[in-house]
Amino acid sequence: MTPLEMLRVHPFLAGLPDGWLPRLTGYARPVAWHPGHRLFRAGQPAERFWLVRGGQVALDFPVPGRGDVGIETIGAGGVLGWSWLFPPYRWQFGAVATLRSTAVEFDAEGVRRLMESDDTLGRQLTARFMSVVVDRLQASRVRLLDLYGYPTSAAS
Repeated sequence: MTPLEMLRVHPFLAGLPDGWLPRLTGYARPVAWHPGHRLFRAGQPAERFWLVRGGQVALDFPVPGRGDVGIETIGAGGVLGWSWLFPPYRWQFGAVATLRSTAVEFDAEGVRRLMESDDTLGRQLTARFMSVVVDRLQASRVRLLDLYGYPTSAAS
């Protein structure tokens, strides 16, 4: 399957005009990871993002005294990475493959330039990525509640 065909079938890009997909493929390439491969850690430069085609990638973040704590898993049809879109372009989470995984990897700088050169495409992709951001922040909130629970009130 070519990168263009991979983009055509990925749910994240559903409904984009066909003319935009070939432009995005100029910044895309297929990749595969083995279980245990760490893609990035929180705080590192965010220079890529991925559309996951198969397998599973776990998102985590460092918690003092607890190490890297898992917050969510991303599987086929998911999007991995949004920190590349907003300065200072540093990962907010970490990611590690938990199963053999395949994805389409994008060069973030190239896609940012493309988005800046076409306002309509830029708005469309930004809106889609904002949905990803909201989902990740919600998953983080739920995971933190699992870790720390609700404060209890002292009985009088």
